[in-house]
Amino acid sequence: MRKLTVRAAVTFCAAVSLATVMGTADAAPVTSPRSAHTVAQESAPRQVPTRTVVLDCFSQPQVEPGDFVLACGDGNSRLTSLQWSRWGANSAVATGINMVNDCKPYCAAGTFRDYPVTVRLDRPQASKNDPQSTHYTRLTLLYTDTEPAGYGQTATYPLSN
Repeated sequence: MRKLTVRAAVTFCAAVSLATVMGTADAAPVTSPRSAHTVAQESAPRQVPTRTVVLDCFSQPQVEPGDFVLACGDGNSRLTSLQWSRWGANSAVATGINMVNDCKPYCAAGTFRDYPVTVRLDRPQASKNDPQSTHYTRLTLLYTDTEPAGYGQTATYPLSN
Protein backbone atom coordinates (compact mmCIF):
# COMPACT_ATOMS: atom_id res chain seq x y z
CA MET A 1 0.00 0.00 0.00
CA ARG A 2 2.88 2.28 0.84
CA LYS A 3 4.24 1.72 -2.67
CA LEU A 4 0.95 2.93 -4.15
CA THR A 5 0.95 6.09 -1.99
CA VAL A 6 4.50 7.01 -3.02
CA ARG A 7 3.64 6.44 -6.67
CA ALA A 8 0.51 8.62 -6.31
CA ALA A 9 2.56 11.34 -4.59
CA VAL A 10 5.24 11.30 -7.32
CA THR A 11 2.58 11.43 -10.06
CA PHE A 12 0.82 14.30 -8.28
CA CYS A 13 4.08 16.29 -7.93
CA ALA A 14 4.92 15.74 -11.58
CA ALA A 15 1.47 16.95 -12.63
CA VAL A 16 1.77 20.06 -10.42
CA SER A 17 5.24 20.80 -11.81
CA LEU A 18 4.00 20.43 -15.36
CA ALA A 19 0.99 22.67 -14.67
CA THR A 20 3.26 25.30 -13.11
CA VAL A 21 5.56 25.32 -16.14
CA MET A 22 2.62 25.54 -18.54
CA GLY A 23 1.01 28.32 -16.52
CA THR A 24 4.22 30.34 -16.57
CA ALA A 25 4.59 29.85 -20.31
CA ASP A 26 1.06 31.18 -20.87
CA ALA A 27 1.58 34.15 -18.58
CA ALA A 28 4.87 35.29 -20.08
CA PRO A 29 5.45 33.91 -23.56
CA VAL A 30 8.98 33.74 -24.81
CA THR A 31 9.57 36.03 -27.74
CA SER A 32 11.69 34.93 -30.62
CA PRO A 33 13.94 37.28 -32.54
CA ARG A 34 12.18 39.06 -35.41
CA SER A 35 12.94 37.74 -38.84
CA ALA A 36 14.45 39.92 -41.55
CA HIS A 37 11.11 39.72 -43.39
CA THR A 38 9.21 41.05 -40.36
CA VAL A 39 11.70 43.89 -39.85
CA ALA A 40 11.43 44.83 -43.55
CA GLN A 41 7.63 44.88 -43.35
CA GLU A 42 7.67 47.10 -40.26
CA SER A 43 10.11 49.59 -41.78
CA ALA A 44 8.39 49.78 -45.19
CA PRO A 45 6.33 52.94 -45.72
CA ARG A 46 2.62 52.44 -45.20
CA GLN A 47 0.40 52.80 -48.24
CA VAL A 48 -1.80 55.88 -48.21
CA PRO A 49 -5.43 54.84 -48.60
CA THR A 50 -6.75 55.39 -52.10
CA ARG A 51 -9.08 58.37 -52.38
CA THR A 52 -11.71 58.87 -55.02
CA VAL A 53 -12.01 62.31 -56.61
CA VAL A 54 -13.74 64.09 -59.46
CA LEU A 55 -11.53 66.09 -61.82
CA ASP A 56 -12.60 69.64 -62.63
CA CYS A 57 -12.11 71.48 -65.94
CA PHE A 58 -8.43 72.04 -65.09
CA SER A 59 -7.86 68.37 -64.13
CA GLN A 60 -7.64 69.35 -60.47
CA PRO A 61 -8.96 66.72 -58.04
CA GLN A 62 -12.06 67.70 -56.08
CA VAL A 63 -13.72 65.91 -53.17
CA GLU A 64 -17.37 66.77 -52.53
CA PRO A 65 -17.28 70.08 -54.44
CA GLY A 66 -20.03 72.60 -53.76
CA ASP A 67 -20.01 73.71 -57.41
CA PHE A 68 -18.92 71.94 -60.58
CA VAL A 69 -18.72 73.21 -64.18
CA LEU A 70 -20.14 70.79 -66.74
CA ALA A 71 -19.52 72.86 -69.91
CA CYS A 72 -15.82 73.56 -69.55
CA GLY A 73 -15.54 75.37 -72.88
CA ASP A 74 -18.12 78.09 -72.31
CA GLY A 75 -19.47 77.60 -68.77
CA ASN A 76 -23.06 77.46 -70.01
CA SER A 77 -23.94 74.52 -67.73
CA ARG A 78 -22.81 74.16 -64.14
CA LEU A 79 -23.86 72.47 -60.94
CA THR A 80 -24.31 74.60 -57.83
CA SER A 81 -25.41 74.15 -54.21
CA LEU A 82 -24.29 70.52 -54.20
CA GLN A 83 -25.09 68.63 -50.99
CA TRP A 84 -23.37 65.24 -50.94
CA SER A 85 -25.19 62.38 -49.22
CA ARG A 86 -22.58 59.81 -50.31
CA TRP A 87 -18.96 59.96 -51.42
CA GLY A 88 -17.52 56.48 -51.67
CA ALA A 89 -14.92 54.47 -53.51
CA ASN A 90 -17.40 53.38 -56.22
CA SER A 91 -19.95 56.18 -56.42
CA ALA A 92 -21.08 59.53 -55.06
CA VAL A 93 -24.55 61.08 -54.83
CA ALA A 94 -25.62 64.70 -54.31
CA THR A 95 -28.57 66.98 -54.80
CA GLY A 96 -28.21 70.46 -56.21
CA ILE A 97 -29.06 72.83 -59.02
CA ASN A 98 -28.04 72.57 -62.68
CA MET A 99 -27.76 76.15 -63.96
CA VAL A 100 -28.13 76.05 -67.74
CA ASN A 101 -27.90 78.99 -70.13
CA ASP A 102 -30.92 78.98 -72.44
CA CYS A 103 -28.79 80.75 -75.12
CA LYS A 104 -31.79 82.83 -76.30
CA PRO A 105 -31.42 84.76 -78.52
CA TYR A 106 -27.75 83.59 -78.36
CA CYS A 107 -25.54 82.33 -75.52
CA ALA A 108 -23.84 85.63 -74.70
CA ALA A 109 -27.26 87.24 -74.23
CA GLY A 110 -28.95 84.15 -72.74
CA THR A 111 -30.44 83.61 -69.30
CA PHE A 112 -29.29 80.99 -66.80
CA ARG A 113 -32.19 78.85 -65.62
CA ASP A 114 -32.17 76.66 -62.50
CA TYR A 115 -33.10 72.97 -62.64
CA PRO A 116 -33.10 70.84 -59.46
CA VAL A 117 -31.10 67.64 -59.96
CA THR A 118 -29.78 64.54 -58.30
CA VAL A 119 -26.16 63.98 -59.31
CA ARG A 120 -24.46 60.59 -59.45
CA LEU A 121 -20.75 60.05 -60.05
CA ASP A 122 -19.46 56.55 -60.75
CA ARG A 123 -17.15 54.30 -62.79
CA PRO A 124 -13.93 55.17 -60.96
CA GLN A 125 -10.61 54.58 -62.72
CA ALA A 126 -7.01 54.87 -61.60
CA SER A 127 -5.69 58.38 -61.99
CA LYS A 128 -2.84 58.89 -64.46
CA ASN A 129 -1.33 61.77 -62.46
CA ASP A 130 -1.80 60.46 -58.90
CA PRO A 131 -1.28 56.74 -58.31
CA GLN A 132 -2.83 57.03 -54.84
CA SER A 133 -6.23 58.13 -56.13
CA THR A 134 -8.99 57.14 -58.48
CA HIS A 135 -11.40 59.48 -60.21
CA TYR A 136 -14.99 59.13 -61.32
CA THR A 137 -15.39 58.89 -65.09
CA ARG A 138 -19.16 59.25 -65.46
CA LEU A 139 -21.64 61.85 -64.22
CA THR A 140 -25.40 61.31 -64.41
CA LEU A 141 -28.01 63.99 -63.79
CA LEU A 142 -31.59 63.15 -62.89
CA TYR A 143 -33.82 66.21 -63.24
CA THR A 144 -36.25 66.07 -60.33
CA ASP A 145 -38.68 68.72 -61.63
CA THR A 146 -38.40 70.06 -65.17
CA GLU A 147 -35.45 69.66 -67.49
CA PRO A 148 -33.84 72.10 -69.93
CA ALA A 149 -35.23 72.21 -73.49
CA GLY A 150 -33.79 69.39 -75.55
CA TYR A 151 -32.79 67.29 -72.50
CA GLY A 152 -34.40 64.13 -71.20
CA GLN A 153 -35.16 63.54 -67.53
CA THR A 154 -31.75 61.85 -67.28
CA ALA A 155 -28.50 63.10 -68.81
CA THR A 156 -25.21 61.21 -68.65
CA TYR A 157 -21.79 62.70 -69.33
CA PRO A 158 -18.35 61.09 -69.57
CA LEU A 159 -15.71 62.70 -67.36
CA SER A 160 -12.19 62.74 -68.73
CA ASN A 161 -8.83 62.10 -67.11
